[in-house]
Amino acid sequence: MKGPFPEHKTVNIGDVDLQYLLYEGGGPTLIMMHATGFLPWLWHPIARDLNRPYRIICPYFCDHREADPEKGGFNWVRLAEDLVMLCRTLDIKAPYMVGHSMGGAVMAIAAGRFGLEAAKMILIEPILLPREFYAIQLSVEEHPLAGKSIKRRNYWENASDARQYLGSKAFFQTWDDEMRDLYLEYGIIPSDNGGLELACHPRKEAALFMGSMAYDPWPIMPAVSCPALVLEGELTENRGVIDFKKIADSMPRGQYRMVPGAGHLIPMEKPKETSDIIRSFLSGSSAETQ
Repeated sequence: MKGPFPEHKTVNIGDVDLQYLLYEGGGPTLIMMHATGFLPWLWHPIARDLNRPYRIICPYFCDHREADPEKGGFNWVRLAEDLVMLCRTLDIKAPYMVGHSMGGAVMAIAAGRFGLEAAKMILIEPILLPREFYAIQLSVEEHPLAGKSIKRRNYWENASDARQYLGSKAFFQTWDDEMRDLYLEYGIIPSDNGGLELACHPRKEAALFMGSMAYDPWPIMPAVSCPALVLEGELTENRGVIDFKKIADSMPRGQYRMVPGAGHLIPMEKPKETSDIIRSFLSGSSAETQ
């Protein structure tokens, strides 16, 4: 893994401590929000590439609050409020923002519902479900993602065992090698009972998935007024369920772009291309991004 490396910091945002990675720099602040069940270290190859012109903050949104997947989970509105409080606590004004999956949706809610001002934002396959989905009441077992995540394997004897397991899963086959190594190093941690376990516990991940259905963000999307780029992977499994072009069109200055050869996990599969897209959009003139 190559540097420059971030500082691992913790800040109290009013009623809870929140962890984040800080890539200190002399330019404007760029906040990077990870996907459900993942971690800020998976931004490292991209943040490292972008660090010279930006001061980069990657918060960790998994376990900073207690949430029960069987009781509605972790409402994404609460996550959006925490993002707003993070910016307020660190005195961050009008940051650039990049969010993947859950991270993109949370950014949009923070801007549209709570008025978080952003200079520009990039939403990488943001999870905005069809509106009728938000009226459905599902149990954890009935939820297609929460039901799967809560049963996720959560014990390995050692790093070799974990590496072998990940290597056997089709889910990780398309990942960039460094991204896979980062997940092994930071996404799987020593367990109190010996061996290794997931940094984001399966129940925590399930709670986040359940919370995604607690709030319909579509009515507030027109209030996301900054230039915003929505990315969709050409090979995404979300096609047919999530309409990413519609998400882009729902924002006054929204744009849409497809990333060839990528699935839902665009940053993990194509970090160099992701970095190039971010750099181009954030540094473009206002005429190019309106």
